Amino acid sequence: IVANQFRIGLSRMERVVRERMSIQDTSTVTPQQLINIRPVVASIKEFFGSSQLSQFMDQTNPLGELTHKRRLSALGPGGLTRDRAGYEVRDVHYTHYGRMCPIETPEGPNIGLINSLASYAVVNPYGFIETPYRRVDWDTNKVTDKIDYLTADEEDNYVVAQANSPLNDDGSFVEETVLARKKDDNIETTPDKVDYMDVSPKQVVAVATACIPFLENDDSNRALMGANMQRQAVPLVDPKAPLVGTGMEYKAAHDSGTAILAAHPGTVEYVDAKQIRVRREDGALDKYSLMKFRRSNAGKNYNQRPIVRLGDKVDANEIIADGPAMENGELALGQNPVIAFMTWNMYNYEDAIVMSEKLVREDKYTSIHIEEYESEARDTKLGPEEVTRELPNVGEDALKDLDEFGIVRVGAEVKDGDILVGKVTPKGVTELSAEERLLHAIFGEKAREVRDTSLRVPHGGGGIIQDVRIFTREAGDELSPGVNMMVRVYITQKRKIQVGDKMAGRHGNKGTVSVVVPEEDMPFLPDGTPVDICLSPMGVPSRMNIGQVLELHLGMAARNLGIHVATPVFDGANEKDLWATVKEAGMASDGKSVLYDGRTGEPFENRVSVGVMYYMKLAHMVDDKLHARSIGPYSLVTQQPLGGKAQFGGQR
Repeated sequence: IVANQFRIGLSRMERVVRERMSIQDTSTVTPQQLINIRPVVASIKEFFGSSQLSQFMDQTNPLGELTHKRRLSALGPGGLTRDRAGYEVRDVHYTHYGRMCPIETPEGPNIGLINSLASYAVVNPYGFIETPYRRVDWDTNKVTDKIDYLTADEEDNYVVAQANSPLNDDGSFVEETVLARKKDDNIETTPDKVDYMDVSPKQVVAVATACIPFLENDDSNRALMGANMQRQAVPLVDPKAPLVGTGMEYKAAHDSGTAILAAHPGTVEYVDAKQIRVRREDGALDKYSLMKFRRSNAGKNYNQRPIVRLGDKVDANEIIADGPAMENGELALGQNPVIAFMTWNMYNYEDAIVMSEKLVREDKYTSIHIEEYESEARDTKLGPEEVTRELPNVGEDALKDLDEFGIVRVGAEVKDGDILVGKVTPKGVTELSAEERLLHAIFGEKAREVRDTSLRVPHGGGGIIQDVRIFTREAGDELSPGVNMMVRVYITQKRKIQVGDKMAGRHGNKGTVSVVVPEEDMPFLPDGTPVDICLSPMGVPSRMNIGQVLELHLGMAARNLGIHVATPVFDGANEKDLWATVKEAGMASDGKSVLYDGRTGEPFENRVSVGVMYYMKLAHMVDDKLHARSIGPYSLVTQQPLGGKAQFGGQR
């Protein structure tokens, strides 16, 4: 796409050069007089600045970042438009197999037009998507280790067996008949008719979908929500990798680009929070600097933590420092709370979540958010704006955290409406009163009219000042025309989970927190363990995402056995394996447990499904949505209040 923009820019430049050559005297002309690079620069800037296909990277968490880099779009220049795209274009087609994920796509008007590259798919030099298959030897009918990448039209000529067809040690098929695909048909055929075999059961789905355990037990609509909501999980202060994973967590974190990888093998010689030094085998020293508490594109905390110790041996490409939402090199988007499927005093109604105060107190779902605010001092028609501490009609109390230049100090705690950068703008000259003329005569120019245009903390934006950056023309910083000085202020907030925040599991089982209950009032297990979260049992049957129930039981077994479990999609634990693990963990044969009411100590009437499920806090937080106004801006034409929080409106 970029090459095409260059082509457009260069062809425009060529036209300009030809025109100038025809006008000017060829004997005296210099290349500088002929060539103007502006058309090339303009076309590149236009592409990166305003093209539909040039997007601001989603940096909510590493999975969101990786998925955004692997996105496929049917929209944009030379593509479809939303209104013209019918149902056929959006539908899943058999050629998507192994190339585009049938699950991961947006829910709104873009459904089916924006897709994700499947786990093993690659784009060939001609722009077609290829997927790998293991070749079956035509003479011996044995599966070889030779891998061929096929495009959709090449695949149409072959019969392809499923990845989990049982094989003997020599690569021959165990059974007389093999399940296979030919074009859009699923067929049963004999091994001698098979040309290729899938490389892995998860080659059908994208990375985010491959992170959902028991995907095969979920309805596809809910799996779509599960895949999409994992990308919205907020990086937590102390993230935990899932007890029940799919084995894809390490690969997703490794490939996301947010972790630090060792460039060469060697030994760790020095490690602290900000730097890791690795002595290579050839004696050279590699230094790796860690990013600490920086703001990501989504306003989340981008922080890297070392996971190696002094003297550790590391291999090339090994993760030596976790990025955000990672634990020991694995993707860690949430926590592993103890969850019960039971109603609790009607607070579970309509997918609401009942939560124990313990999760709030122990900062399990606490996250750090960093917001950036900027103020520019410009040249105006009436004179330049000035960054200053001397503001009209502002008391000394409001200036207590500002330095001598009127800029807030790092470490100050600010609330809504506090001044971050003091700034005054010259006012228009109005007819002066007698007193003002007298002041002018005494104090000269100083008493000229200015108005206070300081940068203040917006509603809901209070926190701790983390960093202040000052850019000026004198220091040689590049500023836009007419700007003399720019100040950027970073405010950090630490947000605990609270009523109104949105949470979700990996199976599309989302809800909002309705009440935070004291730990002693939560239901508890016979061994005294209080439950962390109560979910409504009504959220399971009609939605058909049974994967969450299987994950619940397997998670409890994993917790009791002290292990982590990987159950890959389409190739993971089946019901028999699950109940065997539950039995091994010493749990009841149906996975249910007697629960006692925390307030009365009496057992509940029926036994309850209790277990451990991975649960995430999503980016839709109530702090960002809460909004109130008394008076504010009005529309010029209708004189009604503006709409929305961004305009400080009254929703009308």
